[in-house]
Amino acid sequence: EFALDPGSGLLLPSDTIAEGAQIPFAIAIRNVSTTPSDSVLVRYWITDESGFVHFLDYPKQGPLGPDEILLDTIMIATAGYSGLNQFWIEVNPYSSATGLPDQPEQHHFNNIAQLNFFAEKDQINPVLDVTFDGRHILNEDIVSATPAIVIMLEDESPFFLLNEPADTSSFKIFLSGPEFQDRPLHFSTGELIFEPAGENNRCRVLYFPEFTRDGMYGLLVQARDKSGNSSGKMDYRIDFEVITRPTITEVMNYPNPFSSSTQFVFTLTGTEVPDEMKIQIMTVGGRVVREIMGYELGMLHIGRNITDYRWNGTDEFGDPLANGVYLYRVVARLNGQDLEVMHSGADVYIEKGFGKMVIIR
Repeated sequence: EFALDPGSGLLLPSDTIAEGAQIPFAIAIRNVSTTPSDSVLVRYWITDESGFVHFLDYPKQGPLGPDEILLDTIMIATAGYSGLNQFWIEVNPYSSATGLPDQPEQHHFNNIAQLNFFAEKDQINPVLDVTFDGRHILNEDIVSATPAIVIMLEDESPFFLLNEPADTSSFKIFLSGPEFQDRPLHFSTGELIFEPAGENNRCRVLYFPEFTRDGMYGLLVQARDKSGNSSGKMDYRIDFEVITRPTITEVMNYPNPFSSSTQFVFTLTGTEVPDEMKIQIMTVGGRVVREIMGYELGMLHIGRNITDYRWNGTDEFGDPLANGVYLYRVVARLNGQDLEVMHSGADVYIEKGFGKMVIIR
């Protein structure tokens, strides 16, 4: 004769929990008779908010001697059970085939119990981040003809990890180009590579295109977490320009005039940055007073560049130059060939390959 005995043992830490978390549950089951039982069959099920019944797998437990108690814990996995749910336990349940309990028993009313729990649905939007060669670009920026595009999706939920191959369905990615519009990109073809999330629940999609045609392209990304929350009210879209041949625009310095320091601004196209680059600064008479070498300029990339390096208006020996007008020119080569100069809005400030800068202290 079995009976649920919550007075001798009951475990339910909380009846409200974030969906996806697990709830440990246990209740004492006592053999109130003087006759030992066979192995005890216990049936657990959940009736969800919509009224659907979900049975939970649970093995038979060891036999109970007279007045012996069984207190075993079951973990209630709440993924997929958002809202108000009913959790049921039935000891020595009736068989649907025979209409009889698993073991003969006099009374059954004290073998069954029901508790409610509420699973709060995840409603926080995941965070989407897209970079080109490790940079965040502006709309219609120039990028490499062979960019490394990384699409990162981060979700705050520790329970719904984006770490399974099926999670590629969280993404819909489209590419537009000079000759096509919103062409879907696929994981199955190897165009896209999925890197599953770790404990930080941050997964990545890698895309390594090789563009052979100049023009304006567009990338459209739709992303959702496992709870169906989108990464924003609007899809992510960025347009970018590809120029396949290696070129450099005229180099400008900013600010100009300057008093303490100035940086250099220019745009590179193609697939590779120059392997040789330097900026020569000279007096109006043509005497070189400072050469800034490529390694000093910092990390360069295809697209818009604002150098990390700030020239402070000193000569080769570190002495401050006098106030006044100075000329500069740029030497940029790739594989031994001078880079073609691409026309831009900076052309009007450059005369015969020389720019002007003014030092005012």
